[in-house]
Amino acid sequence: MTLQVVQHTSAEFLGLMEDHLEGRSIRFRYCRPFTGKVSLPKPAELDQGLILLGGGPWGSAGTRDVPTLEPEVSLARAALESKTPVLGIGLGAQILAIAAGGRTASSGLEFSVGKARRTSDKALGGYLPAEYPLAIYMRDWPVPPPGAQVLAHDEKGRAALWQVGANAIGFAGHPGLKVAMVEDLIMEFEEGPANVEAGLAQLRLVQRSIDDALVPLMTGLVQMMGWMR
Repeated sequence: MTLQVVQHTSAEFLGLMEDHLEGRSIRFRYCRPFTGKVSLPKPAELDQGLILLGGGPWGSAGTRDVPTLEPEVSLARAALESKTPVLGIGLGAQILAIAAGGRTASSGLEFSVGKARRTSDKALGGYLPAEYPLAIYMRDWPVPPPGAQVLAHDEKGRAALWQVGANAIGFAGHPGLKVAMVEDLIMEFEEGPANVEAGLAQLRLVQRSIDDALVPLMTGLVQMMGWMR
């Protein structure tokens, strides 16, 4: 099994999620179309699953769209039509939302560290913690389609985690975010959020909690996606 993982920046990758996948012998292949050297995977290559990562200051609502937005929406839509597992994180969740018939709401670059609360004790097969750290580094916000099941809300009442169909999941925040990833995002782009130091300090405080919450979260996610057979 090999999952196709689409990166939008050098800095943002699977982070803490890598260890959980490797520990289950789930292979993954990074695709980096932003380098101009590697194209996006073809729909036929997505039989095991597609993961769309975040994009730092890149968005999808018209202010600063990621250059590969249209082909990625088409790729995600093809995966949904074939019932291939799709995981969208940050910008990836926006792409998934558009592909599934939802939309994105325009907003500025946000760097915040708060909490998400689940809507049901059955979310992610019962493995989603009742409350977990929600770290956001993202421009614009994914708005899932009307038929989506919202699994968790953030402290502003926005959909922080949602599900479309049996095996497509959108995370507004990165569930495996590392402090070093945000530091690298700040260095990689000229544009950065206004509250960098405060955000980094808060992220350092909850880094262990992010790691702890990822244990049950990944258990439920892997089972729901069918990545272990």
